[in-house]
Amino acid sequence: MPELPEVETTRRGLEPHVSGKKIEGVVIRNPRLRWPIPENLAGEIAGATLKGIARRAKYLLLDCGRGTLILHLGMSGSLRYLDAEISPRKHDHFDLVFSDGSRIRLHDPRRFGAVLWEMGDILSHPLLRNLGIEPFDPAFSGKTLYEFSRGRSVSVKQFLMDNHVVVGVGNIYANESLFRSGISPLKPAGKIGLSGYMKLAGEIGTTLQEAIIAGGSSLRDFVDSSGNPGYFQQSYFVYGRAGERCLKCSSPIRQVRQGQRSSFYCPKCQR
Repeated sequence: MPELPEVETTRRGLEPHVSGKKIEGVVIRNPRLRWPIPENLAGEIAGATLKGIARRAKYLLLDCGRGTLILHLGMSGSLRYLDAEISPRKHDHFDLVFSDGSRIRLHDPRRFGAVLWEMGDILSHPLLRNLGIEPFDPAFSGKTLYEFSRGRSVSVKQFLMDNHVVVGVGNIYANESLFRSGISPLKPAGKIGLSGYMKLAGEIGTTLQEAIIAGGSSLRDFVDSSGNPGYFQQSYFVYGRAGERCLKCSSPIRQVRQGQRSSFYCPKCQR
């Protein structure tokens, strides 16, 4: 699944090409995504000017002045910028078309993505209003995590992936951040002290920033807005490396299941 670095990479790739452009309309080839694409979207959005693209968690928010187009990549989706009409491939379900003929195209093989329209306060939308703090928000810190974790018996790995606490720390980057912090993913969130969370918060920021610089991770079919894969997977310490030697101590990396997700860790380096 595209996580925060992949979504932010996409945002940064798209915005310079499309910000300030007038929207001509949309092409909907398959409206049946995670939620149906609104039937009246073409009428609502035609003639609007795209003012910019923001990100909240894993949602891309396209400010169209009169409303906001919400895009989500789902489990295996990607967005590409095309400077002219190019014949669609299988699973190219949606185009946002600009007056100069360029477009943003959604490719989503599993159809878990979303194309939604909101005319009110975007941060009050049901999908967004209860989300936790952004990991790049200046207010995010080890103290924030420490305070949220008090009395929590859930594992720290699952705690980090709770988007009511902090958004965007998906499975890959939770594994990597915990390794860099020396914290076992199995440890109860409430048993970690302030110093541990201070270290963890810093490593979350560093890991996500490095992943963005590398263009994200391409474990399956993620590509950026130009169709290029990410390369952060070449820098993994633990994710997907079960049975291989730890890059720091040479102990075998272990794999366990937590909340229907695989966790990878070094039993010697992470306590």
